[in-house]
Amino acid sequence: MNKETAQPKLSATVLIVRDGETVPEVLMVKRHYQIDFAAGALVFPGGKATAEDSSEGWDPYTDGDFGPVQQDARIAAVREAYEESGLLLARPRQKRGTDMPLVGPDVAEKLDPFRAAVDRGEQSFLELIREHDLVLALDSLVYFGHWITPDLMPKRFDTHFYIAPAPPDQIAAHDGRETTDSVWITAQGALDSEEAGESVIIFPTRMNLKKLAKATSVHDAAKRFAAEPVVTVLPRQDKTENGEACLVIPEEAGYGQTIELLSRVNV
Repeated sequence: MNKETAQPKLSATVLIVRDGETVPEVLMVKRHYQIDFAAGALVFPGGKATAEDSSEGWDPYTDGDFGPVQQDARIAAVREAYEESGLLLARPRQKRGTDMPLVGPDVAEKLDPFRAAVDRGEQSFLELIREHDLVLALDSLVYFGHWITPDLMPKRFDTHFYIAPAPPDQIAAHDGRETTDSVWITAQGALDSEEAGESVIIFPTRMNLKKLAKATSVHDAAKRFAAEPVVTVLPRQDKTENGEACLVIPEEAGYGQTIELLSRVNV
């Protein structure tokens, strides 16, 4: 009897970007070697959505209304960024609204001691935001990608990718539990690091780095990718002309690559 296909779990990932000397830099974190998914890999902050991420209680504490799935995924993305990097994509509630400044390092540092408790589910992220009179800047996130783990995998994720400008003056720091290092790096620099064998980067991360590499600045990234449609990518298993097992993704997804050998997937 065939095993039932695992249902993908709603997840979110955020590419936090800042302007570098010549091209944008993106924040990447290294996953702990004992984590059961993408162990030791260089990834963007992200993870599974929680039940609280879909709570109606968030409505007064978010800027932007994106519908049930997108709203939940964006809240998850902001929460994961906070847990894994300490960066807080939020505004003071009294100074809320699109294009209004994000909180500074003083607020981020004030909330930093609660990161581990939020991550473990011992502290409500919603209550933390409410108690400090903040709103999540969901409108600062640009929808960037949508990947669903193939049916053949035992653990599956329905992952929404976003780009967000880094909060000015806030300092990113890995959490020391799920992630063991953090780095600001150009998209091409990360790809070169993997090519040289210095980093492990899984297939979806690699493709989204290639996509990000098209941007010349944070402003260009926001403008460029906000104007591009997001095509859902559900890789399907196939074989190359040489008979090698591979994954195939839609050309219209805009990654400039449609085939990946299974030997390079790194999951």
